[in-house]
Amino acid sequence: MTDARDRDPEFTFELRVCRWAERTWHPDGPRPALVARQLGTRKRRWDTVVVEVDPQAFAARRDLSTRGLDSDLLRVVRHAPEDWQWYRDAIPHPGFPWRHVIAAVHRAAGRDLVETRRGKRNRVEYRRKAPYPNWVRRIVAIENKPNLDASAARALGEQLSHDVSRSLADEVWVATEATGDRVEPALLEDIPVEVGILSVDSTDEAEVLWHPSTLSPSADDARRRLVLAERAYDKGWRNYVETMRPDCRHFELSRRGRALLPSCAAKACHQSQRECAGSCAQFEPEPPIWRTKGWPIEGGPGKGLQRLLDGRTERIRERIGER
Repeated sequence: MTDARDRDPEFTFELRVCRWAERTWHPDGPRPALVARQLGTRKRRWDTVVVEVDPQAFAARRDLSTRGLDSDLLRVVRHAPEDWQWYRDAIPHPGFPWRHVIAAVHRAAGRDLVETRRGKRNRVEYRRKAPYPNWVRRIVAIENKPNLDASAARALGEQLSHDVSRSLADEVWVATEATGDRVEPALLEDIPVEVGILSVDSTDEAEVLWHPSTLSPSADDARRRLVLAERAYDKGWRNYVETMRPDCRHFELSRRGRALLPSCAAKACHQSQRECAGSCAQFEPEPPIWRTKGWPIEGGPGKGLQRLLDGRTERIRERIGER
């Protein structure tokens, strides 16, 4: 249920949905998956992205690197040959100058993803350290609308229709707050029939009100989908702290349902990302003494909270690879 202390109900609801998906995806039965938020393309950004994975291949992907690959690195790593080869022979023509590709080859070598050497005629050759695994099974998009009234449904309907016709994702859902009514209002609104509807209650458990259709992504979108999956792998959903001020003495994490949400002790609320900034009237930097009382030299409680969130993400991903 939406809390009166929520300064941005959609933000806190989004984090709760991400945590639900991380714990229990898929509604029809458990499927190994990683979860990210605020991802998409230039024309469309989704609130929550769920990437269903092959566990064994995902473990191989983690062995390759615990960090995500941008589109340039992905091009280099996917086409890296088993044996030494001139990079222009190994990589299909990218459609832009090769000098950008060679820069990516060197970046990949710097991250220990590939090996490079100078071959005949002083050409840069490279080879892989391990093959890039086929780790992505499906991509699912979720739009989060805690208060899905008629006007919100109309505004969202056009975007969802675009998602269905574009079919970049394999499934599209809308998650909304449970109202307790006998007939959930979301079912009565103008949502495309191909889009699934989830009702999330105050304990962060979800009920399927409408099952989605399985879409058919084009083979031409394979690379675009993989770039999206790599971004999800890199960002996750707990990265919200990177755009907030955990170094403020009032910044805390508090439990809400099954999720840890950012909260502000000064305002007694779950603050929005926008207001949690150095410009906030209640912002107070952590006292320097806090950083010398049992906390590591590299930071105080704020850094500790960031490590806590990063550690939770890593433990989840380790468990995915062990399935």
